[in-house]
Amino acid sequence: MVLKMSSLFLRTLREDPADAEVTSHRLLVRAGYVRRVAPGIFTFLPLGLRVLRNVERVIREEMDAIGGQELSFPALLPREPYEATGRWTEYGDNIFRLKDRRQGDYLLGPTHEEMFTLQVKDFYSSYKDLPLTLYQIQTKYRDEARPRAGILRGREFVMKDSYSFDVDDDGLRDAYARHRVAYKKIFDRMGIDYVICSAMSGAMGGSASEEFLATCDIGEDTFVRCVNGDYAANVEAVTTPAPAALPIAGQPAAKVADTPDTPTIETLVDLFNAREDLRRDDRAWTAADTLKNVMLMLTLPDGKREPLAVGVPGDREVDLRRVEAVVAPAEVQPMTEAEFAQHPALVRGYIGPGVLGEKASSGIRYLVDPRVVEGTSWITGADEPGRHVMHLVAGRDFTPDGTIEAVRIQDGDVCPVDGGPLELARGIEIGHIFQLGRKYAKALDLTVLDRNGKAQIVTMGSYGIGVTRAIAVIAEQTADDRGLCWPRELAPADVHVVAAGKTDEIRTGAEELAAGLEAAGLTVILDDRKEVSPGVKFNDSELLGVPTIVVVGKRLADGMVEIRDRKSGEKEEIALDQAVSRVRASIGH
Repeated sequence: MVLKMSSLFLRTLREDPADAEVTSHRLLVRAGYVRRVAPGIFTFLPLGLRVLRNVERVIREEMDAIGGQELSFPALLPREPYEATGRWTEYGDNIFRLKDRRQGDYLLGPTHEEMFTLQVKDFYSSYKDLPLTLYQIQTKYRDEARPRAGILRGREFVMKDSYSFDVDDDGLRDAYARHRVAYKKIFDRMGIDYVICSAMSGAMGGSASEEFLATCDIGEDTFVRCVNGDYAANVEAVTTPAPAALPIAGQPAAKVADTPDTPTIETLVDLFNAREDLRRDDRAWTAADTLKNVMLMLTLPDGKREPLAVGVPGDREVDLRRVEAVVAPAEVQPMTEAEFAQHPALVRGYIGPGVLGEKASSGIRYLVDPRVVEGTSWITGADEPGRHVMHLVAGRDFTPDGTIEAVRIQDGDVCPVDGGPLELARGIEIGHIFQLGRKYAKALDLTVLDRNGKAQIVTMGSYGIGVTRAIAVIAEQTADDRGLCWPRELAPADVHVVAAGKTDEIRTGAEELAAGLEAAGLTVILDDRKEVSPGVKFNDSELLGVPTIVVVGKRLADGMVEIRDRKSGEKEEIALDQAVSRVRASIGH
């Protein structure tokens, strides 16, 4: 049926909504695709729902093509499965918890690993039943601390999540590879500009993990790519190439120096370069020669807090998000004044490795940047007010408890693959694939009997796509100063017919053309509003973003109509009796 704008449940807005922060939020609301209900919660209106269903269709087609089978779990879930995997606690405040009238604990599903695992456990018990891939497209709920940017980061959102089940790791790798190919096809069909980045698994657990990031300047995710090759990674997953260890023999002995009035790394380096007794002969000291020890506190899922010391070169800053990715599901904050006071061995501003480490006097775990290898020599705190130590050698004078990827990544850092320079970029996560392994199967006792009749724990993969987020991403990447500009496969209609005039002849001609287009197998929006000027109709057609616009106006008297390409803005007059065939040909029907 032709969608007539005279009766379509649609209101376009001339002004941007007051709370709109980004292009997609602004235009999706103005064009009448979505409406805000509460922070992070939106209604999909008829045209928005059509786009949503088209996105879902693309996903279903590609998931079915790799053997996926669709099901749908409830959003309201019991506590017990999430308690068994530890995620009832690990999710902290990020999930919606509620009680029923019998005081039973429930949650609104943020993700469904537990449910899929238990469902397979209920049905299957033999290796002959595997491999298996199940998926769903369903609403999820997460109590975002900062719901923002319209449907880009909501508290209620639609997600596709699929799960593979295999007997062994080879099967898991095959399932992962199939999903990776399917995801590329999905995002290519959606017309999204994206990169595939190595990523951290975080609270999901597992081994191999990759993110599909849509390139976008407003993206909350920072990733890096190598200017020389194909390497790309989320900043949390970037690994630092560690330099080779240096010989310790022959290095000067550690020396403590009075260093008053050096509250910053810069002032400390200036002092060392200014004083003859501290100056080096071969070159000037730099911030990279200093070892800065940063005190952090980890908040564990059970609420307990424990200290962590991180040592990094003085020319680098600690990135708390990178630290958090390593220690997940713990949260990370700087150590407070009160917490410093609880550790008298720590001399603020002059903390050195001497008091750090699980075997040291403080008992505080001490992890260092991978650049702090054996034989490297540092200027660092001497654990006394107003004093630093120079020529402190790793492996001779101190031994950390381990290494940690903690420094903020910078343009020009070294690519871990080919040694080329890295560059930073911004993106929005639209998909994430994990090799989960046996974490959830083990916790929930999902086993099958192998060929020898022996019980084997099933290995799993998890694969997600943000469905509603993809809509916002597409709007961000394709919109222009006139409005939305949908890729043809996802648009709410194939063609938008505008009756650009108030005469009965023009309205009738537009209606007949719309009917002909529909009869030819196209979906059609018809702007048949009687009391609306042609200028407003033209503006609305560009705001709505249907790829092909057909204008029926004054030239109808000469048997002519105009076809406009929404993306390029190109216009062409054609004979009315050729319009249906021409439009069908132009859109590939």
